[in-house]
Amino acid sequence: MADNQNPQGNYDPAGSTQMFRAFVDETPAGGRRAAATGPSGPRVGVIVGVIAAVAVVAAVVWLALA
Repeated sequence: MADNQNPQGNYDPAGSTQMFRAFVDETPAGGRRAAATGPSGPRVGVIVGVIAAVAVVAAVVWLALA
């Protein structure tokens, strides 16, 4: 009986690891990778949310100590 839980070596019987590596190593159609210069909308929203949360916590602490 084959031990499928602990395979020996790097052999991948399904070939999924080799196919994934081939997919990752592929270059896009243009021969170069696309730059990650997308819109920064969600990032700005997270920063504003964190600043607002810190301000609310600071206000609650200030009111509790006053």
